[in-house]
Amino acid sequence: MGQHGKTTAKHRTKNNAPEKSKKDRILAQLRRKSGASLEDLAAVSGWQDHSIRGFLSGTVKKKLGYTLVAEKPNKGPQRYYIRDAK
Repeated sequence: MGQHGKTTAKHRTKNNAPEKSKKDRILAQLRRKSGASLEDLAAVSGWQDHSIRGFLSGTVKKKLGYTLVAEKPNKGPQRYYIRDAK
Protein backbone atom coordinates (compact mmCIF):
# COMPACT_ATOMS: atom_id res chain seq x y z
CA MET A 1 0.00 0.00 0.00
CA GLY A 2 1.09 3.52 -0.75
CA GLN A 3 0.89 6.63 1.32
CA HIS A 4 -2.28 7.13 3.43
CA GLY A 5 -3.39 3.52 2.97
CA LYS A 6 -4.15 3.91 -0.74
CA THR A 7 -2.98 1.34 -3.23
CA THR A 8 -0.27 2.45 -5.64
CA ALA A 9 -1.92 0.81 -8.66
CA LYS A 10 -4.16 2.93 -10.89
CA HIS A 11 -7.87 2.87 -10.14
CA ARG A 12 -9.55 -0.21 -11.45
CA THR A 13 -13.11 -0.92 -12.52
CA LYS A 14 -15.27 -3.74 -11.17
CA ASN A 15 -13.90 -6.21 -13.72
CA ASN A 16 -10.34 -5.28 -12.61
CA ALA A 17 -9.58 -3.48 -15.88
CA PRO A 18 -7.70 -0.17 -15.57
CA GLU A 19 -10.02 2.84 -15.45
CA LYS A 20 -9.85 5.11 -18.49
CA SER A 21 -8.04 8.38 -17.91
CA LYS A 22 -9.81 11.72 -18.27
CA LYS A 23 -7.82 12.30 -21.44
CA ASP A 24 -9.06 9.00 -22.90
CA ARG A 25 -12.66 9.75 -21.94
CA ILE A 26 -12.53 13.22 -23.54
CA LEU A 27 -10.93 11.87 -26.73
CA ALA A 28 -13.63 9.18 -26.95
CA GLN A 29 -16.30 11.88 -26.77
CA LEU A 30 -14.56 13.95 -29.46
CA ARG A 31 -14.33 10.92 -31.77
CA ARG A 32 -18.11 10.40 -31.76
CA LYS A 33 -19.83 11.37 -34.99
CA SER A 34 -21.98 13.86 -33.06
CA GLY A 35 -18.94 15.26 -31.22
CA ALA A 36 -19.30 16.70 -27.73
CA SER A 37 -20.35 19.93 -26.07
CA LEU A 38 -18.40 21.54 -23.23
CA GLU A 39 -21.11 20.19 -20.93
CA ASP A 40 -20.50 16.64 -22.22
CA LEU A 41 -16.76 16.99 -21.72
CA ALA A 42 -17.19 18.45 -18.23
CA ALA A 43 -19.40 15.51 -17.29
CA VAL A 44 -16.74 12.91 -18.22
CA SER A 45 -13.76 14.86 -16.86
CA GLY A 46 -15.03 16.87 -13.91
CA TRP A 47 -13.10 19.88 -15.26
CA GLN A 48 -14.27 23.47 -15.57
CA ASP A 49 -14.90 24.94 -19.03
CA HIS A 50 -11.65 26.94 -19.14
CA SER A 51 -9.64 23.81 -18.31
CA ILE A 52 -11.38 21.87 -21.07
CA ARG A 53 -10.69 24.63 -23.61
CA GLY A 54 -7.02 24.63 -22.57
CA PHE A 55 -6.87 20.85 -23.00
CA LEU A 56 -8.49 21.09 -26.44
CA SER A 57 -6.04 23.73 -27.59
CA GLY A 58 -2.85 22.60 -25.89
CA THR A 59 -3.16 18.83 -25.91
CA VAL A 60 -5.63 17.82 -28.62
CA LYS A 61 -4.53 20.34 -31.25
CA LYS A 62 -0.90 21.13 -30.46
CA LYS A 63 0.50 18.09 -28.67
CA LEU A 64 -1.51 15.32 -30.38
CA GLY A 65 -1.85 17.16 -33.71
CA TYR A 66 -5.53 16.41 -34.27
CA THR A 67 -7.71 18.70 -36.38
CA LEU A 68 -10.32 19.92 -33.93
CA VAL A 69 -13.54 21.28 -35.38
CA ALA A 70 -16.00 23.45 -33.45
CA GLU A 71 -19.49 23.91 -34.86
CA LYS A 72 -22.42 25.89 -33.53
CA PRO A 73 -25.69 24.27 -34.63
CA ASN A 74 -28.77 26.47 -35.08
CA LYS A 75 -30.07 25.34 -31.72
CA GLY A 76 -27.97 24.18 -28.82
CA PRO A 77 -24.42 24.60 -27.58
CA GLN A 78 -21.25 24.58 -29.64
CA ARG A 79 -20.00 21.06 -30.38
CA TYR A 80 -16.43 19.92 -30.81
CA TYR A 81 -15.14 16.88 -32.70
CA ILE A 82 -11.94 15.51 -34.14
CA ARG A 83 -11.99 15.58 -37.94
CA ASP A 84 -11.26 12.22 -39.55
CA ALA A 85 -11.09 10.52 -36.17
CA LYS A 86 -10.00 6.90 -36.41
